[in-house]
Amino acid sequence: MVGGIFVGGALALTLGALVYPSMLGVDTVSTSNDRIIANTQWGPLTEGDRAFVVAVRAAGLWEHPVGQIGLQKGQSKGVLTASQHLIDGHAALDETCRKIAPMLNVTLPNVASPQQEGFVTTLKADNGKQFDIDFANILRQTHGSIFNTVAKIRSTTKNTLVRALADQANDTVLDHITVMEKTGLVDFDTTLFKQTTPPKLPKSDMTPPVPPAGQPLIVLPPPPNATSTPVDLGPALNGQSANGS
Repeated sequence: MVGGIFVGGALALTLGALVYPSMLGVDTVSTSNDRIIANTQWGPLTEGDRAFVVAVRAAGLWEHPVGQIGLQKGQSKGVLTASQHLIDGHAALDETCRKIAPMLNVTLPNVASPQQEGFVTTLKADNGKQFDIDFANILRQTHGSIFNTVAKIRSTTKNTLVRALADQANDTVLDHITVMEKTGLVDFDTTLFKQTTPPKLPKSDMTPPVPPAGQPLIVLPPPPNATSTPVDLGPALNGQSANGS
């Protein structure tokens, strides 16, 4: 998913409080994720909704490359399989993000947060068995952290486009949690402790930088044998959720 978007819910609060340009003409931004920042034809858009779209994009910007690294450095079949799932799932999620962001006037990042880039740096430096161990545990931790947040957005948003993205993110995050656990390398005691006790980092470390004006969006390419597909926005465009509820 969307997984790896933030640790322990911290990024959701950070992005909700950040003046992340959305071209909505908002001069001041509340710290409340429930604050409506735009009324769209697909329903009201809150700060939490906007933060979620940005966070899903940021997750793909580090997890998709990590999947590619995993295919090169992974030692076990489980890690190689999980790497394929990261690339496949995040390419499809990212396409959905890039479709709905301009419709909602949300600016997307082109670089993940410094914290997320730190995960990439760690895995690039790892080799052998240690790579597999860190890969499985970092990604299980980050995906576990986002899972509840995806559910909260799905259950509370009044915007049908955001709801459709949450549907897709829920399936993707659960899939990625599952493949990490199937590696047999997850230390649940340590991982769950880190998941529920996130480090206290500066907001700047957990926030993806705003891209320069006019910079083209980076596209996360799907694998040749892609099985994941972007969400069907048809129902959402007609004012319904992607699953008809």
